[in-house]
Amino acid sequence: MFIKKIIVLFLAINIQIFSLSNDLIKKRIDEALTKLPPNTKIAILIFDPLTQDTIYLMNHTASMIPASNTKIFTTATALSIMGGNYPLATKILTDDKNITNGIINGNLYIKGYGNSLFTGQDLDDLVQSLKSQGIKKISGYIIGDDTFFDDLYSRSDWISDETANIKLPPISALVIDRNRTLVQRRVRVRKKRHTSYQNVTAFKDISDPPLYLAQLLREKLIDNGIVVGKTAMKGETTSKAVILTESKILLKDIIKIINKRSDNFLAECLFKTLGAVVSGRQGNSFYSTQAVLNFLKDNNIYSEGTSVVDGSGISRYDFVTVGAIVGILEKMYFDLKNYQDFYNSLSIAGVDGTLRNRMQSSSAENEFHGKTGTLNGVSSLSGYLKTGKGEDLIISMIFDFDKKGARYYRGIENDIVEILTNWE
Repeated sequence: MFIKKIIVLFLAINIQIFSLSNDLIKKRIDEALTKLPPNTKIAILIFDPLTQDTIYLMNHTASMIPASNTKIFTTATALSIMGGNYPLATKILTDDKNITNGIINGNLYIKGYGNSLFTGQDLDDLVQSLKSQGIKKISGYIIGDDTFFDDLYSRSDWISDETANIKLPPISALVIDRNRTLVQRRVRVRKKRHTSYQNVTAFKDISDPPLYLAQLLREKLIDNGIVVGKTAMKGETTSKAVILTESKILLKDIIKIINKRSDNFLAECLFKTLGAVVSGRQGNSFYSTQAVLNFLKDNNIYSEGTSVVDGSGISRYDFVTVGAIVGILEKMYFDLKNYQDFYNSLSIAGVDGTLRNRMQSSSAENEFHGKTGTLNGVSSLSGYLKTGKGEDLIISMIFDFDKKGARYYRGIENDIVEILTNWE
């Protein structure tokens, strides 16, 4: 009986200490938020996934523009459904099943399956692979195939009334060098009364990726001594085609670039890849959106007020809640198979990615792994924090503002993370 009383007293004391500690942390966060201009819209949720305690809560069901925190939805859904070792490939195929004589009596296809990091050097490597197989002649066409996605290359084609001010190269299943080429442009330079001209190097978007890549492949084949009978064109690979060679990158390596660097082009390509994989059909924004929303539903993640129209968060038609973000982060936290790949994809405070220059030399340096987000009038930050006592917290914050700049709000975000890092 005496022992039971001691246990009850011990628990009561610990609950009281936690309550006092929790009140203190709330007070310090409230003080940090007093620095915000009066009209700022705020949404914050701070959660302990192990104890299931809510540490701080403010407008967690408010639907707000997440900016690049949208990439959390894209990468977490893709990783959960496809797995970190899922290969995103660019393949060269043929409809001639007998090439033992070194002659392809048929067409050569180059088909993209969402490998958004495929480069000119990778194409050279594929051509060398064909040479090593003894291929000397191709009698048919060289065909570029990007039918793994739809042919809506521009975001404005699939997002109604798109107002994003960030322009991206064509989003296609078949990609080379991010679908851009370097060109020389002659520009006029005027100094005082004198006018001169100089050449500058600039990027130009590839307007028709499958045709461009088919033409480039044909040129490289010929340059390497392989005879090509017919021209380059775009089309669809026959279902009976066999793979000759391929170049691929794993999903876990793609999402590390997407989240750490907040890479919009790669995020949009992955968004459509997700739609293609989940639907088993041609990848498009509708299937991609359905995949994300179904992921939330299937994992009992709060989804009211969530509208996802793209994979990167450039669009101002994306709306989410911090409740949904924390729900996804919690789901990934307990996903033993995929958590490490997801965690490793996030920026590390003071170390790398978009958090490289934030929280340096503070208690949060190296202890917070997260995803940033910035649009005009929007700043967001979400991720995982290891506190000074070794406890894990999940944090999500979104600020919608019309005064001061994004840097000011990033400072408030940093302050809150540092407050939590020192919480005992």
